Amino acid sequence: MVDAVLGKKFKLESSDNFDEYMKALGVGLVTRKVGGAVSPVVELNKQGDEYVLTSNSTFKNVVTKFKPGVEFDQETPDGRKVKATITVDGNKLVEVQKGADGKETTIERTFTDDEIKMVLSVDDITSTRIYKPLA
Repeated sequence: MVDAVLGKKFKLESSDNFDEYMKALGVGLVTRKVGGAVSPVVELNKQGDEYVLTSNSTFKNVVTKFKPGVEFDQETPDGRKVKATITVDGNKLVEVQKGADGKETTIERTFTDDEIKMVLSVDDITSTRIYKPLA
């Protein structure tokens, strides 16, 4: 259950193919360079029936509040406006983002005690980012 990791902070430790993923979404070069250089700290909390997913870095702080399975408007860290739906499946958060340009992105976050594995997919591009707990 994702509830087991509520309140724990995880910092980005490794990132694979993230630049290609951002390029596929049409993210500009400068934003890709900055986005690829930062190591965000991610934390999941719950307020009532809403989850709160925060990602804090020197580049940008993002707070995503959602109810599982309910579509909401979201602005991505690179400034795109999307419709997003996040479902909770055991120890996974599965997020589907639909952009105005018709692009659909899937972000699957698998939570364990010792890491968050984030797999981002768009078109035929997949990026894997691993977050480890902060001491």
